[in-house]
Amino acid sequence: MTAQPNTNTLPFSLDRPTSKQDADNFCSALSGTMEALLSVIEMETDLVRAGKLKEAGELQPDKARLIHEYTRGMMAAKEHAVALGNLSSSATQALRRQHGEFQPVLRINLAVLSTARDVANNLVSTVAKAAGAKNASAPTTYGRDGAAPSGPQSARGIAVNQAL
Repeated sequence: MTAQPNTNTLPFSLDRPTSKQDADNFCSALSGTMEALLSVIEMETDLVRAGKLKEAGELQPDKARLIHEYTRGMMAAKEHAVALGNLSSSATQALRRQHGEFQPVLRINLAVLSTARDVANNLVSTVAKAAGAKNASAPTTYGRDGAAPSGPQSARGIAVNQAL
């Protein structure tokens, strides 16, 4: 069971902004969340490219928290888009621009993670085939009594937890 992030610790209010200051604060806080998430994603991408998967995995709690904050913030921004646009159009435009620049970085990260997963699956598949091939080299002839030999059996495969 996965722990759910605490929604009481969001760096911005989910309420509809009622003043320019509220709108500016919301946009600024969401922008900060996006910058922090971008930093973690870039760090994760670099670590995975360098083959440091354990270190990349250690970023998961921060990444999960920031993704939660980002998602909640974008949902609130969408819900209150008219109020945000009316109260602080420049901050809202900057947030949209930042969101647009954010998407290509996410695509690169997903491609790197997908490649790493494919390489790992390929490696596991190769090891499983090699383990199965050892069993295939067992004698296939009949014994003196006409029965197939019944020597010790090696493992017929391996089990792998593929969760990242």
